[in-house]
Amino acid sequence: MIIDERIDYYPTHVSQGFKLRRGRPIPFGATMVPNGVNFSIYSSASTSCTLVLFERGASEPMVEIPFPEEFRIGNVYCIIVFDLDYERIEYGYRMDGPFDPKTGHRFDKTKILSDPYAKALGGRNTWMKPPNWDDIYPYRSRLVFEDFDWENDCPLEIPIEDLVIYEMHVRSFTRHPSSGVKNPGTFSAVREKIPYLKELGVNCIELMPIYEFDEWENSRRHPETGELLVNYWGYSTVNFFSPKAGYAATGKFGMQVDEFKTLVKELHGNGIEIFLDVVFNHTAEGDHRGHTISFRGIDNKTYYMLTPEGYYFNFSGTGNTLNCNNPIVRNMVLDCLRYWASEYHIDGFRFDLASILGRDPFGYPLSNPPLLESLAHDPILAKCKLIAEAWDAGGLYQVGSFPAYGRWAEWNGKYRDAVRKFLKGDLGMIGKISQRIQGSPDLYCYRGPTASINFITCHDGFTLYDLFSYNYKHNEANGENNNDGSNDNNSWNFGWEGETGDPEINSLRHRQIKNALTILMMSQGVPMILMGDEMGRTQHGNNNAYCHDNEINWMDWNLLGKNTDLFHYTKKIIHFRLVHPVLRICYHFQNCDYVGSGYPDISFHGTKAWHADWSGTSLVFAFLLCGKHAKQGTINDDYIYVAMNMYWDALNFELPRLPEGMRWHVFANTSMPPPEDINEIGKEPVLENQYNFLVGPRSVIVIVGR
Repeated sequence: MIIDERIDYYPTHVSQGFKLRRGRPIPFGATMVPNGVNFSIYSSASTSCTLVLFERGASEPMVEIPFPEEFRIGNVYCIIVFDLDYERIEYGYRMDGPFDPKTGHRFDKTKILSDPYAKALGGRNTWMKPPNWDDIYPYRSRLVFEDFDWENDCPLEIPIEDLVIYEMHVRSFTRHPSSGVKNPGTFSAVREKIPYLKELGVNCIELMPIYEFDEWENSRRHPETGELLVNYWGYSTVNFFSPKAGYAATGKFGMQVDEFKTLVKELHGNGIEIFLDVVFNHTAEGDHRGHTISFRGIDNKTYYMLTPEGYYFNFSGTGNTLNCNNPIVRNMVLDCLRYWASEYHIDGFRFDLASILGRDPFGYPLSNPPLLESLAHDPILAKCKLIAEAWDAGGLYQVGSFPAYGRWAEWNGKYRDAVRKFLKGDLGMIGKISQRIQGSPDLYCYRGPTASINFITCHDGFTLYDLFSYNYKHNEANGENNNDGSNDNNSWNFGWEGETGDPEINSLRHRQIKNALTILMMSQGVPMILMGDEMGRTQHGNNNAYCHDNEINWMDWNLLGKNTDLFHYTKKIIHFRLVHPVLRICYHFQNCDYVGSGYPDISFHGTKAWHADWSGTSLVFAFLLCGKHAKQGTINDDYIYVAMNMYWDALNFELPRLPEGMRWHVFANTSMPPPEDINEIGKEPVLENQYNFLVGPRSVIVIVGR
């Protein structure tokens, strides 16, 4: 019997007992093919390449296979190796070529290099397990099986205007002993907390970096306390395609891919989207003094921005800068995001220091950055949300001017600054606040309010509790003499630095937290809150806790009992936003009545109705949303009036009159003691005095007209 088999399944070469044939150059990386594995890697200036194969966990290679010259197609080495045990091998490369830093080349064939396209890494499988510093190949590329059963799951595609984003560090979220989970600090532990996220009301989590990084990178002992300080946040990438094994309870078994996919599937099943914080601006290889892990040894001149002398441009503040607008690097970024979107069902991406992605190879800002344009128009990423941190460490600040192509949203740093200043009583803020609560039309005139990701706190800086507990940063625990971290915090401690037993100060701090959350949820745009702000998480005044694997970063779940009022208030204010479409409009207000309701879509007020105080000394501001203008007038909503009094005494606000037959109902009043500070949605009590409201000192009220 003649069996008809394709001839390209057969080897054509043999090396050291391994059967080979020339591979396919695309896709890059290691791909399983019938009877073998296709290895493909790009290098423009190397003179030769060797494939290094290990048995999993072995200290020495089982074989090193030089690529025959005929296996090089253009600048791509590609080879098929037959009869490999996919689950038992690890692989890397040796690249030979010139070592001439002045011309940008740093080849070193003594180094075994990770594959930039590896879908998993071995060698650092357990969080903080001391590595073998003598290992000749510490970050080992592995193959993964794409056989996960998604059970019809797909990205949720929630309209961006309907999102409430919760920024989270995977390990910090559940590492504290009070979390009560089976495997603290892991993807599986986040799964256990999905009921909590649902109760809180958020419908999107944004994870700080979850791809492979080395927590031991730049680890050191605190010069005074001796405490070990590590690369905890993970903004220092080793591999862009691989989920971090140390974040998986099953990482020691090499099952981090399936564990993370299970988390994504469970989140989607509960109506929660998932965004990834991606760091394509630099890598863990650092500057010329750093380690050669992958990119530097494969094609240094292609992957990094270099000065004319061959040193590394440092627009990231971490030693190097990826050359993202080089076509090769641009395609790697695109391939990476397509992979996360297609194979992991990721709903969106937040780009760290995204302004770097718009610089040319010499660091100059491009008017039409090809990478940003490619991402915006990519067919696979068409439904993913794209969010830019629109600045970088080199001084480029593009909030409101980031190249958007109709797709990009931005972390609105100007929203953060304006709200913080207003809350602490700075003068001259009313005009700016009026813009920020409208979705910043002064910044996003042509893009709509959904271009604005509104936040008051994020991982970088004070928590919301610390914002009202400290006048100054307290980063002594970082071992840098309190010189690191920002000094521009716009915070206020209300007369006592740090924790206090003074009930009046503590009450005022809680009120300010509620004020901040209320303004955030009443603003047009997309709100983002920081993990733990809903329960008063503190970092004890540390505003740059990047190096701490301890209680400075861990979320203490005991705070749910201590600060019940904050959690109760937060979940209700989130729910209020989600049930009122007039708070989630995806186009800018026109400041006029275009549906014939007799009221403009938005109107501004002060202590006197219809007369906002725009003076430079004003500390009060109020606005009214007409519910008949919700969603282009196709949906009728309630009327919502918000009054903000940052003055140190109570003030009487004259309320705007409602249409005949409607009355004001009180939803929230932050000056009231809990639980009277916020009411059940739909059951808000009728306001006794329909004409005036005495708004307490440094307080916010929300009343509903129906």
